[in-house]
Amino acid sequence: MPDTIEVRGLRVVAVCGVGDEERRGVQPLTVDVDVELDAERAGASDDLADTVSYPLVCEAAAAAIIDAAPRLLEHAAEVAGRAVLALDERIGAVTVVVTKLRPPIPLDVATAGVRRRLAR
Repeated sequence: MPDTIEVRGLRVVAVCGVGDEERRGVQPLTVDVDVELDAERAGASDDLADTVSYPLVCEAAAAAIIDAAPRLLEHAAEVAGRAVLALDERIGAVTVVVTKLRPPIPLDVATAGVRRRLAR
C-alpha cells in the first residue's frame, strides 16, 4: 500500500502516566497518525466514499487514548492504532506517534514519545 493519509499534531488532553502525580489529572499529548491505504480510486474519483475520512481518524485515535487513560505511551499508541484500524478494512497499516509535551523528567527535555506501527 504505497499511499498514506497523514495527520500531524492532533492535540489530546488525557490522563497518561505511571506516577501518582500524572494519574491525578490530564496532560496535553500530541498524536501523529499515518494511515496506509490504496488511494488510487479516491485520487481518480474525488469522492470521500473512496477513502478514509481523516476527521474520523482523529476522533477514533483521540477517543481511544482518552478512554484508556494509559500508563504508558506504548499503550496509548496501541489503543489509538487499533481504533484507527477498526475504522475501515481498506486500511492496511497505521503508524501512531504519541508525544508527551511535558514529560516528568528532571532534565531539559522538550518532549518524549513513542512510535508504534500496527498492520493487519
